[in-house]
Amino acid sequence: MFSSLTNSFKSVVGKIRYKDDIGALKKATTELKKALLKSDVHHKTTKELVTKVELLTKQNGIGQDSFLKSLKHTLNDILTTNGNQGFVYSNKSHLTTILMTGLQGSGKTTTIGKLANYLKIRKKKVLIAAADLQRLAAVEQLKQIGQQIEVEVYFDENETDPIKVVKAAKKKAIDELYDVLLVDTAGRLAIDEELMSQLKDIKKAVDPDEIFYVADSLTGHDATKTAITFKDKIGIDGVILSKYDGDTKGGVAISISHQVQVPLRFIGHGEKMPDIEPFIPERIVSRLMGAGDVEGLAERASAVIDDKKAKEVTKKIKKGEFNFNDFLEQLEMMKKLGSMKSIMGMIPGMSGMANKLKDADLENSGEIIRIKALISSMTPKERETPSVINLSRKRRLAKGAGLSEVQVNKILKQFKNAAKMAKKMAGKGGKDMQKMLAQMGGQQTIPGSR
Repeated sequence: MFSSLTNSFKSVVGKIRYKDDIGALKKATTELKKALLKSDVHHKTTKELVTKVELLTKQNGIGQDSFLKSLKHTLNDILTTNGNQGFVYSNKSHLTTILMTGLQGSGKTTTIGKLANYLKIRKKKVLIAAADLQRLAAVEQLKQIGQQIEVEVYFDENETDPIKVVKAAKKKAIDELYDVLLVDTAGRLAIDEELMSQLKDIKKAVDPDEIFYVADSLTGHDATKTAITFKDKIGIDGVILSKYDGDTKGGVAISISHQVQVPLRFIGHGEKMPDIEPFIPERIVSRLMGAGDVEGLAERASAVIDDKKAKEVTKKIKKGEFNFNDFLEQLEMMKKLGSMKSIMGMIPGMSGMANKLKDADLENSGEIIRIKALISSMTPKERETPSVINLSRKRRLAKGAGLSEVQVNKILKQFKNAAKMAKKMAGKGGKDMQKMLAQMGGQQTIPGSR
């Protein structure tokens, strides 16, 4: 997600090879400035960041470590703005109400679905209020997203007044003990008085705990300008950047909270519902430095992985009893973690590989589809005990799955080899796995950044 900026920082740090080399520091700061501007970081943020890095480096003694520490400190300072981080629940009542705002086409409706899914995975009861009555098919889109993620959507097809919709939705949320109410609102192609007037009325009617503004990262500095306008007109408590996977420059994430003076709360970085994550400055700085975000990955995993099932699978792996039912369960859990690209980007040293993955789809790859077809053709006994699959069973499975016998043999062999490797990795107290991760972690990290 931040691979371009990470590579730029790595190149900049490499400019300073000797201590007390003022000329090298000047070259490094000049290149840093160019890299930030090229990545679409706001020019005011760039100027402040570069000035602070140069000053701190001189104060602490010119050298690579000093420059790196100054860059990390300044980045953290720039990314941190007064206000909440991630999602914060109300301390006033059992219900947390969030008003979602944004321009038409910003990805607001999809972002609401992603945020609802994020909360649902964390065992929260979520209700979405479909109060965007301006855009044709907005309500229908939310209904489809709600069905997909199994979250209830409140709508009234006979109502044309969004105020009445949000009031009824809030009453339902309170009466039925929902944890979170996400209120969708109308957008426009541009900011106008009618839009702001309606948002003010909805704000008054629903009395939200916080207001989020969804900004399209592909619009670059325009995302910052519109966020400032929304803040001035109705007040916002946080920004969510959408479509960040399509933004090859990525600099808007560094400068938006600094310029708007409102925290960046979440980043949407893919087309799937799990592809959203909280923006925590110190974790983002770690990723920008190429050191990954192990804490964030662990948090994400703990939210979707059933601890009891994980222990059961670990025991099976150690005994060499991992079967196709276990494989399907693990695949479902992996889907909830998000795209492979986002997962790899959080592992120390793997950001370079994450960029090469591009839009690799764990669920819909040809290999996974073939494996699923094969498993679907198996009897319960064959799934539970793959070793019973003999030649005649292989022929039947190939016919049932629409595969060749060669493909069936290949999949079964891969599964057997993977189970053996997993057993080896799980052995010796997990030392082999730890060793492998340690080697991976040392590949792409900026020196001294961990």
